[in-house]
Amino acid sequence: MFTGLIQDIGKVKTIGRMRDDMRLTVAPTFELTGCRTGDSICVDGVCLTVTDVSRDVFRMDVSGETISRSTLSLLRQGDEVNLEMALRLTDRLGGHLVSGHVDGTGRILKKEKQQRSWLIGIGVNERISRYTIEKGSVAVDGISLTINQCKEMYFEVNIIPQTGNLTTIFKKKIGDLVNVETDLIGKYIEKLFTKGRSTSQDKISSGIDLEMLNKYGFGG
Repeated sequence: MFTGLIQDIGKVKTIGRMRDDMRLTVAPTFELTGCRTGDSICVDGVCLTVTDVSRDVFRMDVSGETISRSTLSLLRQGDEVNLEMALRLTDRLGGHLVSGHVDGTGRILKKEKQQRSWLIGIGVNERISRYTIEKGSVAVDGISLTINQCKEMYFEVNIIPQTGNLTTIFKKKIGDLVNVETDLIGKYIEKLFTKGRSTSQDKISSGIDLEMLNKYGFGG
C-alpha cells in the first residue's frame, strides 16, 4: 500500500523482454540500504516487487497483465519514473490510499499554466471515469491528486510547483499517456451496494441510486 506522495525520481537503466513479460532495472537517487528483495515499490503508479538489489539499482519483474494495463511497455532506457516505497503503518498518510494496481491509462488532453501551477486535463475510458468525482482522489503516475472537476471520460487536476518539481508530471506533454488509479474505497462501496445484483464487467451502470443511498443511510 502507498500514499501517492512520490519520494524520488528514478532512471531506467535496462529493460529485458521475456515473451509477454518484462524485467526492469531502475536506479534511484535515494539510499538502497532499506530496500530488500521482496519489498513492494511503486513505479509510475504501478506496484512492483523487488527481485534483486545490487549497489545503486534494483530489479523488478513485470507481468504481461501489468504491462497491458499501464504505460510500462512504453518505457525506454534513460526514462525517468516516479518512485515510492511501500507505506509503513507508523507513517503519516499525507496523500490517500493507493494500491498501485492501476485501472488503466489516460491521455493528457490539456496542459495550461495558471500563475505558478499547472492545470492538466486527462481523458479516460468509461470504466475509469465512473469512479471519478469532483474533489475526489486519484493517482496519476503514482501521484496523489485531487480532482478539480470531471466530465464524462475526462477529469482535471491542479499541479502545484512542489509536486511538479519532485515528480515527472511537469515533463509530460499533451498526448502523453499516464497511469491512472481511481479511489480504492469507492470501488469497495460499489461492490457492497451492488451485492446480489448483476455484476457483469460489461455493464457500466452500477445500480446505485438515491433510493439505495437513503436505504443505507447516505441520503440527505
